[in-house]
Amino acid sequence: MIEKSPTRRELLAGLASAPLLENAAAAQTSAPSICFMSAVEMARLIRAKKLSAREALAAHLKQIERVNPKVNAIVTLVPEMAAEAAARADEMQAHKQTLGPLHGLPVAHKDLFETRGIRTTFGSVLYKDNVPTTDDIVVERMRRAGAIIVGKSNTPEFGSGSQTFNKVFGATHNPYDLTKTCGGSSGGAAVSLACGLVPVASGSDTGGSLRNPAAFCNVVGFRPSAGRVPNPKAAFAWFTLTTSGCLGRSAADLALALSTIAGPDSRAPLSINEPGERFARPLDRNFKGVRVAWFKSLGGMPFDPQVRAIVDAHRKTFESLGCVVDQAEPDFAPAEIAFRVLRAWNTANTYGSRFHEHPEAFKDTLTGEIEEGLRVTGTEVARAETAHGQLWR
Repeated sequence: MIEKSPTRRELLAGLASAPLLENAAAAQTSAPSICFMSAVEMARLIRAKKLSAREALAAHLKQIERVNPKVNAIVTLVPEMAAEAAARADEMQAHKQTLGPLHGLPVAHKDLFETRGIRTTFGSVLYKDNVPTTDDIVVERMRRAGAIIVGKSNTPEFGSGSQTFNKVFGATHNPYDLTKTCGGSSGGAAVSLACGLVPVASGSDTGGSLRNPAAFCNVVGFRPSAGRVPNPKAAFAWFTLTTSGCLGRSAADLALALSTIAGPDSRAPLSINEPGERFARPLDRNFKGVRVAWFKSLGGMPFDPQVRAIVDAHRKTFESLGCVVDQAEPDFAPAEIAFRVLRAWNTANTYGSRFHEHPEAFKDTLTGEIEEGLRVTGTEVARAETAHGQLWR
C-alpha cells in the first residue's frame, strides 16, 4: 500500500528533534503563512492590494535569513536591490500601471543564468566574481512579468552533475534530511521552494536537472519541450538536449511561471511559435479517452524498484480519470549512445578552451566529459545523431 506523503510543514515539524535541522524546522513551522502560500494565490492577493510586494519580500527575506544557512540554497542574496524593485512594484500599482503576471513575487534564478548587475558564477571558481551586464532571456522575461529577484540559487559546476555542490559555495542540502542530497542541477531552486524561501524559481535541464531535484525535494519540476523556452545564446543553435524552465510547489504555480518565460524568439531556430500565455489557462480538463502508454523498462533502462512500485501503483489513477492505459514498450536503448556522445560533444565545445587554460579549475567528472568530447570523431557524432533520430521516430 502506498502511504500519503506528509506535507512540508508536517515533515519538517517532525524533524525538529534532529540536531542539524532543529533551527530550520522551527523556522518552517513558525514561518509567516505568506512563505508557503501558492504563487498563484500570492499574485492574486497582490493584485487585489491585500498584500504588497514589500510585505511579500520582507517575509521571504526573513525566511531566508532563518533557514538558508542550514540548507545553502540561495548563494548570492541581493536584499537592497530586491527592496528597491519591490518599492517600484508597489508604486506602479499605486499609479494603476499595467502589471505583469508575476508582479511583486520574489524569484531566485539558477546561478547558470546571467543576471544584470548580480553575481553569476556558474558554480565555477573561474567566474566567482563575474557580474554580467545583461540578462539571460529567462531572467529578462521574468523581470518583465514583474518578478522581484532576491538572489541566485546554487548549482553544480557549470550545471554538470545530479548533485548540487561546487568549490565556490559548497553543497546544498536536502531540506528533509541535511545529510542527504537535494539532487541537481537545479538543486538550489528546488530547496528554495521546499523551504519557502521563494514562491518562484527558474532552472534548466539536460538530463533531469529540473525533474530530479524536484522529486528529491517534494516540489514540481517540468522539462519543457525543446524550443518552448528559447535560448538565443546557445552555441549549438539546433541542440535539443538542454532547455530552460522553472519549478514550483504545485503544477499551477509552475504553469504560471512557465507562462511568462515560454514563447518564440526569432534568434532561436528551434523556438516554438506559440505564446507562453497558453500556460496561464485553467488546468482542469476532461481526460476521458486520452491514451497513456505504460512501460516496464523502456528496453532495459534502470529504474529504482521503489520508484517503479510507486509509479505502477498509480496506474489506476489514470484509469479512474478515464484514460485508456495500454502496455507499451518503446525501445530506449539508443538513448545511451545518443545522450552521452552528444552531451560530451557539446560540453567540449562549450568549455574546451577554458579547460586548456585552467585544467585545475574543473572537477574530475567535468574534466572527464570534456576530454571525452574532445576525442569524439565525426563518425561517432553521426551515429549518435542517427540514434537520436531513431528515438524521435
